[in-house]
Amino acid sequence: MAPPRLSVGDRAPDFTLAGTAGGSYALRDFRGRTVVLVFYPGDHTPVCTMQLNTYSTDIGQFEKLGAQILAISPQSVESHEQFSAVHNFSFPLLSDIDKSVGRAYGVLGPVGFYKRSVFVVDPNGIVRYAHRATAGLTFRTTAELVRAVQEAHAAPTGA
Repeated sequence: MAPPRLSVGDRAPDFTLAGTAGGSYALRDFRGRTVVLVFYPGDHTPVCTMQLNTYSTDIGQFEKLGAQILAISPQSVESHEQFSAVHNFSFPLLSDIDKSVGRAYGVLGPVGFYKRSVFVVDPNGIVRYAHRATAGLTFRTTAELVRAVQEAHAAPTGA
């Protein structure tokens, strides 16, 4: 039986994942900040590369709002380190090898591959934006995600 679908207004499932730069990243460690969770299918693939490069180039727009981007996929930390070294991403890439975080956020497709998805989690840990792509050939624009972060900041506390 599939877990209930995570929706806007739900508490974001906490997680701890290994990531680039030798880090261990827990969602709870970012409480008090807005977090943009970017679930992407794979390192070194054309659309994922374009997506993460776009967000990295535009990182100042997120930082100005105090938002942290965490990019998550099921590849190993070693793969992420190689991918990040080539592109010099300005945010960590986290490794969800067993896909437990992807499962908790409802981003696994029918055969277990990640769907390109983005969630904005407000400073209180509540999901304020959720997008799961049905086909991963495009990605959410920076402008759309910045608006989602701004709306997360404007949401009533505890709502």
